[in-house]
Amino acid sequence: MDLTDAQWRKSSYSGTSGGDCVEVADLPHAVAIRDSKRPEGAALIVGSATFAAFVAATRRA
Repeated sequence: MDLTDAQWRKSSYSGTSGGDCVEVADLPHAVAIRDSKRPEGAALIVGSATFAAFVAATRRA
């Protein structure tokens, strides 16, 4: 999948010190996830419903 035009954003839980960060990009019917330290690296792509369930589960933890 071509992610050249994806609009990436850092997790709201990422600090400002430049440490470990996760970035996400909303896609049609999916969400792309990548390591901000390696933006040229691979991205994990999951369905929107799967990502929403993951976020909901982490909020409950």
